Amino acid sequence: MKWWHVALIISFLVAVASPLASSSPDGLERVAKDQGFVALEREAPFQLLADYIFPGVGNGALATILAGLAGTLVIFGLVYGLAWLVRARRRSEEGLS
Repeated sequence: MKWWHVALIISFLVAVASPLASSSPDGLERVAKDQGFVALEREAPFQLLADYIFPGVGNGALATILAGLAGTLVIFGLVYGLAWLVRARRRSEEGLS
C-alpha cells in the first residue's frame, strides 16, 4: 500500500466524520465578529457545493458526508492527474536526452 492510499482513506474517514464538526464560527469568522468587520463579508463568486451540502439530499448529515466525499474525489483526481502529467513529461524528457 502506497502512502497516498493511506492519505485517501484518511480523507474519506474525515469526510464521513464531517457532520460531527463544530457549528461554532471558525477562527477567521470569529475574529471578523470580534473586530467588527463581519458586515463587510461578500458572497463567494461561485459555489460548487454551497454550505458543504450535496444538493437534492434530504438528510443534512448525509448531504454533508456526500459533499465531503465529492470534494475529496475531485481534489484527488486533479492532483493525481497533475502528478501523472509531470511524471509522463519527466520520462519523455529522460528518453530524449
